[in-house]
Amino acid sequence: MKRILQLVVTRWLARTPIGMVLLGLGWLFMRKRRTRKQQQPANSPALRRPGGRSGTPYAWRGPAAGNRR
Repeated sequence: MKRILQLVVTRWLARTPIGMVLLGLGWLFMRKRRTRKQQQPANSPALRRPGGRSGTPYAWRGPAAGNRR
């Protein structure tokens, strides 16, 4: 549902030049936020669990995973 809402809002904003500026600023802001998040220390226990799975249910787990959870 969140992705659909993002798509609708993005298409609506992309119709005007001011909307395109807002989308560009949002993109830059989110890009900086993601890079800051990735620069956290890699030895934190949440990121370095052996065999740990991703917390998101949408993460791809390979062809052998099938429908297992």
